[in-house]
Amino acid sequence: MDDISVSKSNHGNVVALNIQAPSVADPSLPPKSPSLFSVHFLQKLIAELVGTYYLVFAGCAAIAVNAQHHNAVTLVGIAVVWGIVIMVLVYTLGHTSAHFNPAVTIALASTRRFPLNQVPAYIAVQVLGSTLASATLRLLFDLNNDVCSKKHDVFLGSSPSGTDLQAFVMEFIITGFLMLVVCAVTTAKRTTEELEGLIIGATITLNVIFAGEVSGASMNPARSIGPALVWGCYKGIWIYLLAPTLGAVSAALVYKLVPSTQKVDPDFSKTGSCRKQVADLPL
Repeated sequence: MDDISVSKSNHGNVVALNIQAPSVADPSLPPKSPSLFSVHFLQKLIAELVGTYYLVFAGCAAIAVNAQHHNAVTLVGIAVVWGIVIMVLVYTLGHTSAHFNPAVTIALASTRRFPLNQVPAYIAVQVLGSTLASATLRLLFDLNNDVCSKKHDVFLGSSPSGTDLQAFVMEFIITGFLMLVVCAVTTAKRTTEELEGLIIGATITLNVIFAGEVSGASMNPARSIGPALVWGCYKGIWIYLLAPTLGAVSAALVYKLVPSTQKVDPDFSKTGSCRKQVADLPL
């Protein structure tokens, strides 16, 4: 509301209005975050927990079925499962929160599109969701024999197929590619909300097809940490913590520097946030 004060002269015939315009938020500041103890924030954490659980459960279940049924699913089938599950989750939970990936959360915070004080809680529930999904799969598929060595049962976590350098570079590139797509589809007017899940899911499918045999195509530290904790297999885990995070942050910073030639939706804020709340960004 405007601040309006009225003064009158001694003769009662002069009125002066002092109108103070409402203050405008500085667009250079990060978005205001809800209280960490609010119901709204708790709902977001639940969405992240449930979404990450189903993401890891579906994707890793496809890997387990493929290993136990003589490659019945195939690499392309596994890639399609990862893409479809993220698409479905974006459409299902995107109205609340749909990161499901610590690398994405950190990248958004690094570009001031996500409140920094919410990052630890988001990462915690994402890792918890992945760990619970991995534990469920261990029970369902009885994956207990020589998992880390892969001599008997398949390891559902992430491990390099080639050298550590190959895996690191691949994870950096594909996570950066994914983050560029996320930034583009959630800020550009040329895409609609109805297409966001489809485009992001297609990107993940593409990445898994060409990177799956090199690095496992994790693109997500939580997806790799969960199985590592459940089976105690930590070989190369540093790759899947560091490379996706660096790739996502680099891509988010690059996208912020690239000038847009498209008209931006009038609902976008000057901070680069999309039409939805910052915490609601897909993936």
